[in-house]
Amino acid sequence: MEIKTISVTYQRKFNLGDYESLEIGCSLWGQIDPAEDAEGATQFLFEQAKASVKEAAIPVIKESAYQMNKAKIYKQSAKNQAHDELENF
Repeated sequence: MEIKTISVTYQRKFNLGDYESLEIGCSLWGQIDPAEDAEGATQFLFEQAKASVKEAAIPVIKESAYQMNKAKIYKQSAKNQAHDELENF
């Protein structure tokens, strides 16, 4: 099978608290030569779409007290888990 066009869609939904959510998505299409690596091109488009969604979401997330609190808890949890792993070494 000869692949000429590939497309990738990446979406994320963020809970903003107070029964509000935000869904951000990005779809990218690419034309490739049959000799090119379709899997590599797909991975490249996926990473580009993911970066675009992240860039678009950052300002909204920074304004959301719920998401900032969630990020703070996640960072503390990761730090505590790393500390526990070192103690169990």
